[in-house]
Amino acid sequence: MSERIYTAGLVVIGDEILSGRTHDKNIAQVASWLQVQGIRLAEVRVVPDVIARIVEAVNALREANDYLFTTGGIGPTHDDITVDAVARALGVDVIVHPTAREILEKYYADKGGITDARLRMARVPEGAELIANRMSGAPGIKIGNVHLMAGVPHITAGMLDALTGTLQGGKPLISETVGCWTPESEVADILRQVEQTHTSCQIGSYPFFREGRVGANFVVRSTDRGELKSCVDSLCDGLASGGFDFTPGGI
Repeated sequence: MSERIYTAGLVVIGDEILSGRTHDKNIAQVASWLQVQGIRLAEVRVVPDVIARIVEAVNALREANDYLFTTGGIGPTHDDITVDAVARALGVDVIVHPTAREILEKYYADKGGITDARLRMARVPEGAELIANRMSGAPGIKIGNVHLMAGVPHITAGMLDALTGTLQGGKPLISETVGCWTPESEVADILRQVEQTHTSCQIGSYPFFREGRVGANFVVRSTDRGELKSCVDSLCDGLASGGFDFTPGGI
């Protein structure tokens, strides 16, 4: 498996996300899926239903990463403009994909038939391939390193499943957690020193307040299991030497 780190960007599209009417669930599931594929989610942008803003985000993230995913804006309504925006970003026309049209005609045969609105879901940037959607018929879209996916989380999950194993990635990140009932500021120097001496590992600190007490979980990540264990051992030794009780596995 490649030692190179593969990265992806994610553009979450929709006024309903920015307004708070819809709570996004796709960021977590896309990030988790990518990690299993050996790809790290490097950046997420949430943008409104404005073509120019989508174009800007798509071009920035597709050029900065190995892969780009978008969620939202590929449905049948007038504000579903992701296809148009991605086509503009890539400098290609929008066409009706013949296979997508066949899929939709079959899916809607007993649901009132195909309409102009439903046919919008067969529109793709010219040169695109389809991502299978067993949930609702309307396919996702793949063109170059850009993947256009549904905004509805369970449909997105199905599209991710269809993509499983098709993208090249590196070693997946593995992690271990150590919990501590102490403010993270009190152990910041320990965290920094341990991370500096284990350059292939990263340590994330996640504070919490429970049962009237302050604590933090420290998540150590690496692609190398041996390095991960060494880093966790050093962290535990550092906490113990500093007089801090800790809980392997997290709190």
